[in-house]
Amino acid sequence: MTEDPLERIEREERERREKKGPRTLMTVLAIVAGVLALVLGYLLYQRSTLVSQLEIEKADLARQMVELQSDFSALSSDYESINHQLDTSREQVAQLIEKLAKTEATNRSKIRQYEKELGTLRSIMKGYIVQIDSLNSLNKRLTADAAAARREAAESRRANEELTQQVETLSSQVSAGKILKARAISLNAHYSNDKVGDRHSRVRYMVANLTLVENSLADHGPVRVYVRVKDPEGVLLLNNESIEFTVDYATLQATASREVDYEGNEVDLSIYINDTGDFQKGIYTMEVFTEKSLLGRAECMLR
Repeated sequence: MTEDPLERIEREERERREKKGPRTLMTVLAIVAGVLALVLGYLLYQRSTLVSQLEIEKADLARQMVELQSDFSALSSDYESINHQLDTSREQVAQLIEKLAKTEATNRSKIRQYEKELGTLRSIMKGYIVQIDSLNSLNKRLTADAAAARREAAESRRANEELTQQVETLSSQVSAGKILKARAISLNAHYSNDKVGDRHSRVRYMVANLTLVENSLADHGPVRVYVRVKDPEGVLLLNNESIEFTVDYATLQATASREVDYEGNEVDLSIYINDTGDFQKGIYTMEVFTEKSLLGRAECMLR
């Protein structure tokens, strides 16, 4: 039986549409899959790029921490309290480096927290530097002031020593100028007729003669003059008077003495030495004193 042309056309169109539907769906699905693959690839690329960037940022943060650790290690102080604080800060940096090493680069919150802690430690270190510099500057000023004070004290001490030396010198000069001096000191032997002689067998007494010289600086008033006469054997001549005096903190015995009134003018005086026993051949020596000094010496030879 012959197919109607119209029916054939409709059948062919229907068959064509039925065949075209699955092909279109497959095309659409292929396109969607391609787009999804592109999107996924892009997302994976972005993630890989982001991770790499985060790793770089973490490495840079680690480098900054190590540099800060090195800066803390190089920082030192002469002050115990600051050194204790530095030790604490060094420990905090070491702990921060350790925590960063254990943290994934993708953990953004932790990384940002560590960045803030690093900034805080940097500020703390700057504060230490300012504090140490300030203390060192103060210490230098104090050291300089102390050195200047020591120099001034040394100069004052030298000036005082020089002034003291000058005063002592002047005092010594004044004291030396105040000491009584004598001239024309002599020791003579006398016979019983009061004549001067040198025959020992005829000598009955001796006389010490001297003149206290003029001295306006010397103390005025009574002055006692002592004589010590020794025989040729060095034995001190003594009589019953037993005279003692002190000079230069030493107590001595005197053969004879005499007190005179000294008013700064020359004074001639004679001191008699008698009742000391028989005289013998040889040289008799005499020393003349006041209670402040030795006035002089003299000799007398008997034959």
